[in-house]
Amino acid sequence: MSSARDIESSIHTDLGGKMTYSSFLRLDKLLDCQEIHSDPAHHDEMLFIIQHQTSELWLKLVIHEMRETLEYINTDRLSPAFKIMSRIKHIQAQLLHQWDVLATLTPSEYTQFRYALGPASGFQSVQYRIVEYLMGNKDAKMIPVHAHDEQAVKVLTETLNTPSIYD
Repeated sequence: MSSARDIESSIHTDLGGKMTYSSFLRLDKLLDCQEIHSDPAHHDEMLFIIQHQTSELWLKLVIHEMRETLEYINTDRLSPAFKIMSRIKHIQAQLLHQWDVLATLTPSEYTQFRYALGPASGFQSVQYRIVEYLMGNKDAKMIPVHAHDEQAVKVLTETLNTPSIYD
């Protein structure tokens, strides 16, 4: 039988009033965002929600990195721009590969909770449009999809009218 592993002396265990892993990452908020809408609740809806939420987190990081890249390009600092573009390539690969997990959801399983989404669709992802615009695929016809969201229209219009990586 194995004995309990000793905690290394460098690991902090008295964290009262101090920054913790959970508080730094705001896990209380993050892990409270997965709300099942189907009734009765369908087990696979959690997979669907987390898949799309993590995609949005990766897109947020791509946008963050692309805006920094544009700053470097605009100031003729190409070396750090290339480094960040390499990172973006890996983030995009991560985004692509994570869909393999969702592929374990069969069409018949998906239809059991699809009704709960109503008209919602990944096509409505504001961040996906921002990434498209930042990469140079600028189509103003995509903005009216977000007419119900004044802030989304504002950020998409600003991004549409800002030079992209391609420009």
